[in-house]
Amino acid sequence: MAKIKDVAKLAGVSTSTVSLVLNHKGYVSAATRAKVEAAVRELHYVPSEVGRNLSLNRTNLIGVIIPDVAHPFFAALLHEIEIALYQYGYKTMICSTGEKKNAELAFLEMLRRHTMDGLIIGAHALHLESYEHIHLPVIAFDRYLCDEIPIVRADHRQGGQMAAEALLKRGPRHVVQITSAPTTHTTAHEHEDIFAQHIRQAGVRLDTVVIPANVLRPKDFANAAREIFERYPDADAISGADLGAISALREAVRRGRRCPEDISIVAYDGTYLTRLGPQTMTAVVQPIADLGRRAAEAIVRRIRHEELPSLAPLPMTFQRGETC
Repeated sequence: MAKIKDVAKLAGVSTSTVSLVLNHKGYVSAATRAKVEAAVRELHYVPSEVGRNLSLNRTNLIGVIIPDVAHPFFAALLHEIEIALYQYGYKTMICSTGEKKNAELAFLEMLRRHTMDGLIIGAHALHLESYEHIHLPVIAFDRYLCDEIPIVRADHRQGGQMAAEALLKRGPRHVVQITSAPTTHTTAHEHEDIFAQHIRQAGVRLDTVVIPANVLRPKDFANAAREIFERYPDADAISGADLGAISALREAVRRGRRCPEDISIVAYDGTYLTRLGPQTMTAVVQPIADLGRRAAEAIVRRIRHEELPSLAPLPMTFQRGETC
């Protein structure tokens, strides 16, 4: 494989002149440029992307930290982020923090060492002190890290109200909400709080089943669904993230409970999974494509030291299904 010194030798110039031609920097005469370009073609020389990026103090890599790449919501979000970043000329480095000790901190250290240009944090950050005064290109997705780091998110207050109103129209007597652990600092907790507020204001009994922090496997949601029916056999309405709602529907069917006649279920996130089963799930839908594009745009602007546009929460939509 040809090296830059081989190109310089064939063209009869210095390696620094070859570098100027390849990087379109400085003044090089037309004749010298032509000799260098001819040598590049003859030797089939391919410039080192790593070396070029080091000289420009960039990597064209952006890290994306998510809890679990197999989780349907995060998989769909990552798909949109990766496409958008590619259109900006960046490649994506993915870190799935599930069952990996200190993976989040390792990526943050990579950013500090300039082995990537920026970070999109979508994991349940448990090391908030590491983000204070970081002064590096970081964007948070759906969670609070510190006052200096912008957050890309959906309007979870609107989403919580949508879910509650959908269930209340069925006239429930006992609602069970599947919630995430309160130890995580995610703005998605807003939808759980607003949902609970609306249910209680309507005078309806509300109980909760909590999914532990960073537990996102289907079997864990299946366990939560079984817990609902064992602890609250009189429950006639359930709300939770897609995996929880789908698990609850499956458990209801297994126990001979008809949906929505005997029990109403509303999912939250509205990924493709809610449309795959024999019944389309009634769901509050996050604008995943818009969220992915906004996260990509925001991190690129931070890297380029450009002013960020408004990051107001993006509106939710409602999927009318057959479970509520």
